Amino acid sequence: MELTRLRWRMRGAWQWPSFAALTVADTVLLHELPIAGEGPGWFPALLLATFFNWLAVAVAGPLLGLLLRRRRPDLPGVVASDYGGTVALLATTAILVAIGLAHRPAIEARRDAFSAQSAAVRRWVATAPDVAAEFRRNIDRADSVPYGEHLYRTCIPADDGEHALCLFVDTAQSPPGIRVDSNRAPNDPMTSPGGP
Repeated sequence: MELTRLRWRMRGAWQWPSFAALTVADTVLLHELPIAGEGPGWFPALLLATFFNWLAVAVAGPLLGLLLRRRRPDLPGVVASDYGGTVALLATTAILVAIGLAHRPAIEARRDAFSAQSAAVRRWVATAPDVAAEFRRNIDRADSVPYGEHLYRTCIPADDGEHALCLFVDTAQSPPGIRVDSNRAPNDPMTSPGGP
């Protein structure tokens, strides 16, 4: 009887090795193929992956184990739960891949819009007749903050570092529209509507 139980335990010992391997894989997935926004850094991705996988093991695993035991009553409960947890972990990874792939066009659109506004600002600064030389000189130090889906506030710092030439750039039109902001304060990503 003990030998049979040991054999079942050895056959059903996939959940925790899968948990470890898939947590690493899901961390990479969440970082490289984000499911929302631009994606988290490595440590937040690890926390999210661990949370999703714990949820799979703690909630979905036992439920799938119960369903499996209805079909195979000869299967020990611990083995059925282990199989259920392993399937739930694999399903979690598959869901993360699917959501990440579905979200990819939105990320690419945001990156394209950012590149378009950046190029438009560079062109404007290079060709506008009344732009001071210091702003042309400091164009590589410009920073941009999103103010919605198609609007950016891009600021080029003055030499004194306390003032800036700030432009609102609208990427909803082509080429992007540019309007000078009368406020000369540099961007503060922590208080902007687009967040940091």
